[in-house]
Amino acid sequence: MHKKIKVSDLRIGMHLEKLDGSWLKHPFWKTSFILNNPKDLKAIKDSGITHVWIDTNKGDDVKTEHNVQTEVITSTNKIDNTSIKTTLEDELETAREVLAKAKQATINMFQEARMGNSISIKDAAPLVDEIAQSVSRNASAMLSISRMKNKDDYTYLHSVAVCALMIALGKQLGYQGDIHSLGMAGLLHDVGKMAIADEILNKPGKLTDEEFKAIQEHPLRGWEILNQTADVDEIALDVCLHHHERVDGHGYPDKISGDKLSLVARMGAVCDVYDAITSNRCYKKGWEPADALKKMAEWKEGHFDDAIFKAFVKTVGIYPCGSLVKLQSGRLGIVTEQSESTLLKPKIKIFYSSTARAPIAHKIIDLTRSQEIIESVEEPEDWGFDQQRIMDILVES
Repeated sequence: MHKKIKVSDLRIGMHLEKLDGSWLKHPFWKTSFILNNPKDLKAIKDSGITHVWIDTNKGDDVKTEHNVQTEVITSTNKIDNTSIKTTLEDELETAREVLAKAKQATINMFQEARMGNSISIKDAAPLVDEIAQSVSRNASAMLSISRMKNKDDYTYLHSVAVCALMIALGKQLGYQGDIHSLGMAGLLHDVGKMAIADEILNKPGKLTDEEFKAIQEHPLRGWEILNQTADVDEIALDVCLHHHERVDGHGYPDKISGDKLSLVARMGAVCDVYDAITSNRCYKKGWEPADALKKMAEWKEGHFDDAIFKAFVKTVGIYPCGSLVKLQSGRLGIVTEQSESTLLKPKIKIFYSSTARAPIAHKIIDLTRSQEIIESVEEPEDWGFDQQRIMDILVES
């Protein structure tokens, strides 16, 4: 049984399951362990964290005379589903900090792979957990921030974005395994690209048949790298090797299909494609998220698992957070939050008049409680905005 208790009630002999609050604010990269070291107990109490979760099936319970209030959960995920929900505005700054650290950790790992050295995932592990915490508090913040990448840092931030998407999709699906493993699999899925020549990866024009064949080798090359890496589990190996497979068997490298494709490989395929086609690349500009989902729906037959794709759409929304839309009234707004009742009517922050071509007072409109409807998805550049300006508007009053 999992219980939430005050840090003041924590004592030696308890099985610590997780810590409330940001992973950036405590000294541990994991929290599932028996608390048997007084130094660890002191470190937790000194960290400023007020509550922790314990597992009474694996360690001591709170003494009855303490008379503390507890909360009980039955989640099987090792990373929380219980984080206190936060607003988009409150979570964006934390998401930015985590993204920057995760990007640097990914660069470090991938550069070691590029040089032919063995890689270590120990520095990335706590950041995967921090991404999971952020997704639990407000998934839109991390998913929006992770879209902000240019062609130069695409390879690294793509990996971080797929990490976040895998975690969010896993939560949507009620994934019964370890959410941390899903995130790590997303982070490592493209490490094999470090074995591909830069002039091929970054070629702005069309690839030759030989160059495309080289690109298709990156899942196997990644699997070979990860197979020699300590602490990498089977989920990461599976997603790395099979994220380009298709349910109809026309993918690569093994052309496996149907039930032979694992759940995590099918998840990886959807997350990888979505982030790839919504990102600016050296050879093309990324699609807006809503347009990307429409394209993926057209490709769905034979390419993606139907149930997983539908769950993915629910995860990011038909109009994902950060999308610029024009309402029927002519006002422009940015999607800030999904509706629990319908994907077609999210919350919108209006800020601009398309008819007057001038800013207007910011206002949040819940389309489930309004006569307004979305007329179209807009390209920010067509109105003189870039992605940074869109993100700035999200957090402005």
